[in-house]
Amino acid sequence: MSREIIHTDKAPQAIGTYSQAVKTGTTVYMSGQIPLVPETMEMVDGDMEAQIRRVFYNLQAVAQAAGGSLADIAKLNIFLTDLSHFPLVNQVMADYFNEPYPARAAIGVASLPKDAGVEMDAVMELL
Repeated sequence: MSREIIHTDKAPQAIGTYSQAVKTGTTVYMSGQIPLVPETMEMVDGDMEAQIRRVFYNLQAVAQAAGGSLADIAKLNIFLTDLSHFPLVNQVMADYFNEPYPARAAIGVASLPKDAGVEMDAVMELL
């Protein structure tokens, strides 16, 4: 099976040995996104809501570069350093997704790169 590496300047550049996304057939595996601003590679200014919105913006940019959109995400993984932000994730997610929603996991973690409060990765299926 062939693999296509997905890259866009509208999302943060990889800060390690990985690609923003890899497409195999009609499935796109999107690497984790933290709330980095692509132009500066610095964390977004603001509160937790600003971080969550920035992550969704970054995922959206990668999805579009792969030929899809957030509506094509089949599975979303959310990593939070403080699970008390889970209701806020739900609230903000409703601004980016319509029913039927993707499958999802929300996982509490001790820390994330660059001291982010949230990171998300996804699996997208293009029809």
